[in-house]
Amino acid sequence: MTSTIVSVDWLYNNLDLPNLIILDASLKENQAKALSNFENLRIPKARFFDLKTAFSDQNNPLPNSLPSPSQFEEEASKLGISKKSILIVYDNLGIYSSPRVWWLFKVMGFNNVAVLDGGLPQWIKHNYTVEAIPENEIYNLGDFKVDFQQELVKTKHQVERNIIDQKYLVVDARIENRFNGTVKETRVGLQSGHIPKAINIPYISVLHNNTFLQPEELKTVLKPSSQPIIVYCGSGVTACIIVLAYALIESDNCSVYDDSWAEWGLKKNI
Repeated sequence: MTSTIVSVDWLYNNLDLPNLIILDASLKENQAKALSNFENLRIPKARFFDLKTAFSDQNNPLPNSLPSPSQFEEEASKLGISKKSILIVYDNLGIYSSPRVWWLFKVMGFNNVAVLDGGLPQWIKHNYTVEAIPENEIYNLGDFKVDFQQELVKTKHQVERNIIDQKYLVVDARIENRFNGTVKETRVGLQSGHIPKAINIPYISVLHNNTFLQPEELKTVLKPSSQPIIVYCGSGVTACIIVLAYALIESDNCSVYDDSWAEWGLKKNI
């Protein structure tokens, strides 16, 4: 893949591309309380990418935590993904959880992956075929290998240190009222507010009708920075929307504070 996103027209015209695998990254629940009209439908032959369990660290009490390289390698191989695969990721909200999967593959050293712009809603809007999601599917084992890119992931300690040395621009991808602390956090035990010296670029500000803004429009929304960027959100999912948006304007100096406000906002850390 030479692009970070593809259109539904591109996918439709390339469904028979050798080594193409379509991944359905839809979530059953989300912190935005957004609902899909297409919960039981998928793009034909799409494979379910289980972001909540198979591709999250189940030993970490925080949600959506980065899985270990060995876990990711094993689970990706179970989906039939190999070193030669071409991956297109979508979700049933348009753009929500799919950029998280794109970012995960980047962290694991795999670049042949793109997000379907507009996801399943855009696919259906164009009257392309869908099918019911089956109960269980088993695929031929792939030979996926991880080449872990540690620099793309930041920890609480690194973010704490940055408050003093200011080497990174820290971007909060949550909506404005959560950033400002004017609403109560939905997760139990979390304070409201934001990381000191962070700026707010809500993930919804880079989208229009659940598709990404055009690059020229994105440049007016995203803050130009000569510094590398750390992005965080509630639990590491929507932060990846902002990372992908930066990639669309050819800015690849972003990393993610993976445990995000789910860790930072704990009362004992404030």
